[in-house]
Order: sequence, then C-alpha cells, then structure tokens
Amino acid sequence: MSYARVHCVGLVGVTGHVVQVEADLAPGLPTVAITGLPDTALHEARDRVRAAVVNSGRAWPNRRITINLLPATLPKFGSSFDLAIATAVLGSAGELPLLPLDGVVVLGELGLDGTVRPVRGVLPMVAAAARAGHDRVVVPIDNAAEAAVIPGVRVRAVDTLHRLVSFVTDGSPLLEPPRPAPAAPPSVPDLADVAGQALGRRALEVAAAGGHHLALLGPPGAGKTMLAERLPSVLPELDDDAAMEVSSLHSIAGLTPPGGQLIRRPPFQAPHHTATVAALVGGGSGLARPGAVSLAHRGVLFLDEAPEFTKGALDALRQPLEHGRIRLARARGGTEYPARVQLVLAANPCPCAKPSGDTSCECTPLTRRRYLGRLSGPLLDRIDVQVTVQPIRAAELTEVAGCAEPSAVVAARVAAARAAASARWSSVGRRINAELPGPVLRRPPWCLPARVTRELRGRLDRGSLSARGFDRVLRLAWTVADLDGRDRPDIDDVGEAIGLRTGEAL
Repeated sequence: MSYARVHCVGLVGVTGHVVQVEADLAPGLPTVAITGLPDTALHEARDRVRAAVVNSGRAWPNRRITINLLPATLPKFGSSFDLAIATAVLGSAGELPLLPLDGVVVLGELGLDGTVRPVRGVLPMVAAAARAGHDRVVVPIDNAAEAAVIPGVRVRAVDTLHRLVSFVTDGSPLLEPPRPAPAAPPSVPDLADVAGQALGRRALEVAAAGGHHLALLGPPGAGKTMLAERLPSVLPELDDDAAMEVSSLHSIAGLTPPGGQLIRRPPFQAPHHTATVAALVGGGSGLARPGAVSLAHRGVLFLDEAPEFTKGALDALRQPLEHGRIRLARARGGTEYPARVQLVLAANPCPCAKPSGDTSCECTPLTRRRYLGRLSGPLLDRIDVQVTVQPIRAAELTEVAGCAEPSAVVAARVAAARAAASARWSSVGRRINAELPGPVLRRPPWCLPARVTRELRGRLDRGSLSARGFDRVLRLAWTVADLDGRDRPDIDDVGEAIGLRTGEAL
C-alpha cells in the first residue's frame, strides 16, 4: 500500500476544522513534500517526524513521500499535525494497518525521541471534531483531561509514538484520561476589604449588574485598583456555552488551568501600561494569537494607569468594545476572536497624582487636560459609568472590620438584576442591559415617558451628551431599576444614571 489517510484538526482563530492528512509514497529521489498551505512549524515536521519514527524502532520509507493536508485552501498552523503525519506515513509504507484508526482524530506534537508532547488548542480542536461527527480522538497524555471535557467524545491518550503503533498493530491499550481532581474554589478578592467608597461600590455594582464599562478617576490610594480587582467577585459564574468559549481561548493561548476543567469564573486581565497594540488586541506572525481583550472575554479587562497606555493601544479597543469581536487581518489570512469584555479604566487626575485640592500639586490646568486627554473622547464615550472616587477618610479606614458588605451579598443582588433583565430582553435576543440596541429603548413598549427623560433630553439638545451617551444613560437607568427591584425606571433612576455617566455628584 502506498497511500494512507488519517484525520486531524486545524485551528483558524478559535474555530477548528477537520483536516485529512494524506500520505503517498512513490518511486523517486527520497524526499518529503508537504502541501496544503503549511506554515514553518509544519514544514519542520519533516525532520521531527522522521527522527521520531526511526527512534521508535520503525523504518523510514526510502522513497518520495508526498503529504497533503486537506482542505488544501485552509491555512495550517502549528505542530499538532505531527502524530497524524507519522501515522499516515507508516500506514502508506505498509508498516501499520490503519483500520483501528478509521474515523479517529489524532492530535499531538512529536519529539525527536518519539515522545508525544502537548499542544495548544486541544479543547476547540476536540469540540470541532465532535461537531464534525468524530466521536473518538487520540491526544497527548498531558492534554487528555482537557479533551475529556467535551461530552460525547471517547478520549484516549498516548505518551509516545511507540504506544500508538503498538495499539494499531497489537491491540495494546491506550492510556485513559486522568480522573479530574476536585476543583479548588478560586481565590478572589472580596469587596469587604474595601473601606468606605460608597459611590465607587455603587458604581461597581451597577456596572456588574448591567455589564457596563467603568472608569474610575481619583488620587492614588483612594481604592480604584481595589474596586476593579473585586469586580469579578460579584459577577455570576459563566454558563456552559460561555465557559466553553472562554476555556477555548485560554487553551489556544496555552493558559488552560491545571486539571483541564472549564473556566467558570469570569476571567480578569490586567496588562501593564507598556503593553503593545498586539498584546492588547492580538497579533503575531502567521496566524494572529488572541490578545488581552480576547483572554478577558466574558470577564474584565482592567487598564490601570490608563493614560500611560499609548494612544494607539487605547484606540484599538474601540471596535471590540462596540461589537464584542475583533478581526485581525494578516498576510496569511484573517482571524476573528470573541472579545465581549467589561472594560475598567483607572486614572489619576494629573501626572503628579495629587488630589485637586492639594496645594503641593504643581500641575497646571493645561497639564491636567493633556494628561486625561490621552483617553480619547470616542473611547470615553463608550464607557457607561464614569465616577470620581475621593480619598479615604480616617473614620472610614479605621471602622470596625466586617461593616462593609461582602462580595457574596452584592453578587446576590447582581444575579437577581441580571435575571430580571434576561427575562425582559429574551424576546430581542439579549441578556444584559449593556448589550441592548439603542432603538429598542426609544420605541414602544420600552420607551420611557417624557417627564422621566426630560433632563436627559435637555442634555442631548445642549450637546453635553452624545446620541451614544443618551442610549447608554437609558441602559444604566434600566440597570438601576433592576437592582432596586422596579420593573421600569423612574425619574430618580434616570437621574442616578446621568450622575454615573457624567461623574457628577449624586
């Protein structure tokens, strides 16, 4: 036999595609040709696979070998095809009867000694195989627990090429995935640690309940970072679909938690202010990798010292904030990643970071405007909640421990508010207020009476609010009403929403 075929999976972004790895042996000068839009890592598979086969005690065919990856128009990236290529070559040489691997998806990278090494992105790969009707997969032993998360798929693992060969030739059993260890509850900071800051805590709760973006302005030590770090603690756990999305993104980035279990807590990403545009939104040669905005999908992206980020990096966030997805175009093809995040910005009022009333602050009004001006107007217009946190007073800092509400209490109110919003907006295909299209709130049956929105309409006419800001205040008002248990916002809810949006005193 001079032809063999084995199934594998290739990833383009977070989407997996079943790939047929074909091997054909022909007379001629001994060489290996790989076709089907392979990248550099796949071209190098020729040498890795040959060494692995020889060091596993098998003969390498001394013929012209053509390896084709179907569909040929789909770009192929990475080293996850190594094990499938080795199996197909041995099958085409007559070394292996491939009937036991008929319809089986084979994934894994090969070391020169024949060991099978883990690869990134196994979770979305196995999910793609299941969608395509393949219910059996062979993966590296270090990826077995992660692959076993996908229901309806029989997962077997290998640690060496020799073990896979023995299974095919002699029926020797493959390795079973390890039993998942009980997941330890993640350690997250608690809101009970935050002293005072009633306005900041209220803004955080509203942002969590409605999925709104949040900006915190204030002097150092006021608690901006503490508040932002505790936002995930009041967010609901991810449902199955969201957990699969988030876990797949982290699998591609090689950040899957130990034990291979799905990520249930909303992720939290806090890149340093020196992060590049590619680090924030994704990038890299060949196929673009997910950046911080995608790794924070369904969670929180926190930019501390936001004015210190480059203008290009900040403005690159505008499109994913609006659409919840980011498309990265590269020479080898485009890649799309989900990026529905809650953005939290924290900023000092000026470069010297002194309170505005501090006489030692030497920053001029122009310096202050220039500093905060690094946060562009279009970006800030997408931030629903913008509040100024004041310095902590001594009485608040020294109050008796346990006076502040813990995260669990706030999370219960947030969950109830989200449940009310989800029930209300299910007819328009939305679950939280921040996702709601503006026209829905401006038309019956959800438009508010004129007396309730009088102040809001006046600000729009005076130009102090944009049309986007008008809609965002309406969304905030619905969130405030949900938190307080009302079925529709009243004039006080709209007033609080205006204060949260504009940063004015409530």
